[in-house]
Amino acid sequence: MSLSARESIKASFRKLLEERPLREITVREIVQDCGVNRNSFYYHFKDIPALLEEIITEYADRIITSQGPAASLADCLETAARFAQENRQAVLHINQSAHRDLFERYLMDVCRQVVQDYAAAVIGRVPVSSEDREILIRFYQCECFGQVMAWLNSGMRYDMARQFRRLCQLAEGMTDMLLRRAMAENA
Repeated sequence: MSLSARESIKASFRKLLEERPLREITVREIVQDCGVNRNSFYYHFKDIPALLEEIITEYADRIITSQGPAASLADCLETAARFAQENRQAVLHINQSAHRDLFERYLMDVCRQVVQDYAAAVIGRVPVSSEDREILIRFYQCECFGQVMAWLNSGMRYDMARQFRRLCQLAEGMTDMLLRRAMAENA
């Protein structure tokens, strides 16, 4: 079964992005690689940034939908990092490009979704105000995002899963403490 022109363009772009920085990839190279003409590229995509956004959106959606309920903060962090890890070289190239903001926006969305799922399981029916619930979700979302970005900015040079697990060991009990404080203030 052959890929549609749209899927072929995306596959070629992903392949090229694994090989070299985004700024070095042209529409001409993409269409030569996948065997479609330039008009076909522009029929499906306005430009390379539009193609990049679609691919990042698909990655983010796939990770969010494949994520089961997070049992721990470490699960949240690892899920968000998987967004970057699955296509390591491509992500590093995007992270070093002028279109880094696209990746960051979708990474923040992934972090938000996995933390919301974690919060639903952990906070559940704990009587905290909706404002406090949102503050806690945002706190963990930003922690998750920041940890993944620090790892990316290091060039993914350290064992992220090991470090995340250790961070969670060090922070053990923090969520319970925050929830107790929120409940006490709402009582």
